[in-house]
Amino acid sequence: MWNSKDVYYISDSTGILVTNLGQALTCQFPEINFVEESYPFVRTISQAKEIIKAILKRSGGRRPLVFISILDPDVRNIFDNPEVEFFDIFSSLLDELELSLETKALRVPGFSHHMDGMEMGRRVEAIHYSLEHDDGTKSYEYNEADIIILGVSRAGKTPVSVYLATQMGYKAANFPLTSEYLNQYKLPAELKAVTKRLVGLTTSPEFLSSVRGKRYPASKYAKISTCREEIQQAEEIYRRNKIPSISSSGKSIEEIATQICQVIDLPKKKLMLRP
Repeated sequence: MWNSKDVYYISDSTGILVTNLGQALTCQFPEINFVEESYPFVRTISQAKEIIKAILKRSGGRRPLVFISILDPDVRNIFDNPEVEFFDIFSSLLDELELSLETKALRVPGFSHHMDGMEMGRRVEAIHYSLEHDDGTKSYEYNEADIIILGVSRAGKTPVSVYLATQMGYKAANFPLTSEYLNQYKLPAELKAVTKRLVGLTTSPEFLSSVRGKRYPASKYAKISTCREEIQQAEEIYRRNKIPSISSSGKSIEEIATQICQVIDLPKKKLMLRP
């Protein structure tokens, strides 16, 4: 078994798809340390030759993993080298789809990443809304939100809100449950008016303490006991107000965002927006 392995994600577009797929596969082997590097927008034979030359020089005969999402066969074939482990994520699937659909695929680099004017406008509007309604700002405009995320300080509200806006096109706001609300187990009036759009984040006291401790070490704010109490209070608020909740502990932002969409049953069409 390998202790470590070099991994390369090579694409004729942004590389987001091939990187996400490759990481989803390699994470199933936690005992191996993967050293990753990405090469996006590889569209010419000369680029491909320079990159494979650099990869082989660094590999030292260790047969690195090379994940490819390149549609031009001449460029793609440069990487199909006996000194690497070659994984083409498009070719075989497109061939099978063409047979199934009885037509030819476009095979145009990056085509799936293009958005029309309406999609782009909606995405930009969602991003602006998320940034302007972070951490309880402009709560009087929550009636415009698709999603409002609740949680104690440092539970992960902001990064999830930004992901929901930038990657899924949702107007996502977030509201901090401070001691004012935690100690009285209550919600402000502006949140009670939009309860169907609320979702609560929770986590483990240990994880929350670790995150807080990095910013405020040895503080009461970061103590396990403080974190445990605040989490329990927040979960009681969710229970009393019938707000669905999701634990962020040990989960990626993508996982949390997807679960949020599921628990509050958001329109599926927005989930089809592509980065």
